[in-house]
Amino acid sequence: MALACTALCLSVSTAVVLRIFLKHQDSPIVKANNLTLSFILLISLLLCFLCPFLFIGQPNTASCILQQITFALVFTLALSTVLTKTITVILAFRIMTPGRTMRRLFVSGIYNSVIPICVLIQLILLGFWLGTSPPYIEVDEHSEHDHIIILCNKGSVTAFYCVLAYLGILALVSFTVAFLARNLPDTFNEAKFLTFSMLVFCSVWVTFLPVYHSTKDRTVVAVEVFSILASTAGLLGCIFFPKCYIILLRPDKNSLKCFKNKTQSRKN
Repeated sequence: MALACTALCLSVSTAVVLRIFLKHQDSPIVKANNLTLSFILLISLLLCFLCPFLFIGQPNTASCILQQITFALVFTLALSTVLTKTITVILAFRIMTPGRTMRRLFVSGIYNSVIPICVLIQLILLGFWLGTSPPYIEVDEHSEHDHIIILCNKGSVTAFYCVLAYLGILALVSFTVAFLARNLPDTFNEAKFLTFSMLVFCSVWVTFLPVYHSTKDRTVVAVEVFSILASTAGLLGCIFFPKCYIILLRPDKNSLKCFKNKTQSRKN
């Protein structure tokens, strides 16, 4: 019940942030961070927060399959968007220097292909999982006396860890690229916020694996739901809350004049 309330509150918070960005989409801080990618990331984070509701209630075969598919796809979408935002920061800096190839790359929007390619790879992994040994209902009559526990069995454990490993690779690549770009002259410190967000995300899921292996029965579901909420909250808080703070509480820093002054000071 507590996790469900937490998921609901975080979903509402994400919707509020999305509303703020929509309302202030013409402001410098929103424009400077790629409006389209920000909206895609916010929507994917909202779906991540709603994902735990699939884990609540009595499971059936359809819900067991839907849990893992939804979890894998929405997190892949979120992580690939973070990676694309990081690449955008790098390209935005490189385009300021002479180089026709980089300019053509940025203008044509080739970097936007990162998201569909990453999602497609995850779809292939999920197809392999569902085609070999999909999740199914498991009835446990022995763990608790006088109780029958109905759980979702992952099916192919190998496929499950392949999906997690792919998410881990995306997170690690996103963190590495963001870390390398952290000192680039970005006016609103986007690369630094992306680095912090991926550090929190990776920390949560590195902690998740040993805890997941050491728990049994219904506790496994709670651990997985908590990890989903904590890692998604890390992304939302580190990437978007600082921007909302400037938009709502420090509008003096969200002006074109301030933007130009920061840009000029960076050049000097």
